[in-house]
Amino acid sequence: MGQPDTLTSDNLEFDFSDVCLALLHSNPQWKSTSRILKIWGFPRTCRRKKPSIDDDILENPDFLIESRPLEQQPVGLEAFEILKVVGQGAFGKVYQVRRNGTSDIYAMKVMRKDKIMEKNHAEYMISERDIIGKVDHPFIVPLRYSFQTKYRLYLVLDFVNGGHLFFQLYRQGLFREDLARIYTAEIVSAVSHLHANGIMHRDLKPENILLDADGHVMLTDFGLAKEFDETTRSNSMCGTLEYMSPEIVLGKGHDKAADWLSVGILLYEMLTGKPPFIGGNRKKVQEKIIKERIKLPAFLSSEAHSILKGLLQKEASKRLGSGQEGTEEIKRHKWFKSINWRKLEAREIRPIAGNHCVANFEECWTKMAVIDSPVASPTFGENPLKGYTYVRTAASFLQRNA
Repeated sequence: MGQPDTLTSDNLEFDFSDVCLALLHSNPQWKSTSRILKIWGFPRTCRRKKPSIDDDILENPDFLIESRPLEQQPVGLEAFEILKVVGQGAFGKVYQVRRNGTSDIYAMKVMRKDKIMEKNHAEYMISERDIIGKVDHPFIVPLRYSFQTKYRLYLVLDFVNGGHLFFQLYRQGLFREDLARIYTAEIVSAVSHLHANGIMHRDLKPENILLDADGHVMLTDFGLAKEFDETTRSNSMCGTLEYMSPEIVLGKGHDKAADWLSVGILLYEMLTGKPPFIGGNRKKVQEKIIKERIKLPAFLSSEAHSILKGLLQKEASKRLGSGQEGTEEIKRHKWFKSINWRKLEAREIRPIAGNHCVANFEECWTKMAVIDSPVASPTFGENPLKGYTYVRTAASFLQRNA
């Protein structure tokens, strides 16, 4: 901050977010930044040079545009200390944060409303929040809180610090069959849980699969997930091309079987180091997905060949997992013979790191300054994102033992 004689109402040129927050904490009767400005004698139009992640709190002290407390009071941005940037998506950044007054570490996904409205994705955002708020599974990243400010949406999830499966695969080249078997079994368990609850993920890929501090798979990013029933099919062209099923590419309508083909592509990539259908432009990749026969390396076991052929079956009705027995036919496949599914879901794999570690995230994110991008004012009238606030209830087993 500059010298006192530069702080004039005509030329306010410093970032005072930290000052304002400190004053608001120590003088709660002031209630808002505008009150501080009035006390200081500065005009309401004064600006800061660098908008930060705290801007929404300062510009909109009633940051919980709607509040929907469950068993706990809703929380907002002021409840967290921002530690590191750990990723970036289409609508904003992902931060490692600590809940104030605790040692609890979370991931905070921050999404800009102006970008969401530009893409007409408000419905997807609400759907994602609703879906991850209702699922409860040991291999799915749980949502802890959600809230919104005037300019942004916030999802606060468990911090999963093993990095993306893609990051580990890139470092190792490919996985041994025994390791790939455990990862795939955990993915199958998570996807099975989604399907049992009427949810298709529709964007299964290494970037959406994390590894936690104990080495377990954790499924994340439900931005393209969709709720379904057994009688309906979706006609959306969605997902990441290299992991799409033929029925999605052809636009013939798809159901949960599309997820099982994506699982097959993930397994193929874990065992060989790359997806089966790559190279050329988008049209050529689409043609390969629809027409090209899968080529299986000779170094894989016959059991691996068998399950890959089953999962990568181009005709959805014949695909492994699409029959009357559903997921059970995948679980009983001979490639999974060594898997005890009950013990698998008990998460019996050795730890790899502590909860504060960010070594498995790329340095291009973790070395990024902890500020958010300037954001335009939303142009919509009535807020289309009502009902976004969320506080996760205690785990079901804790409620049973209460």
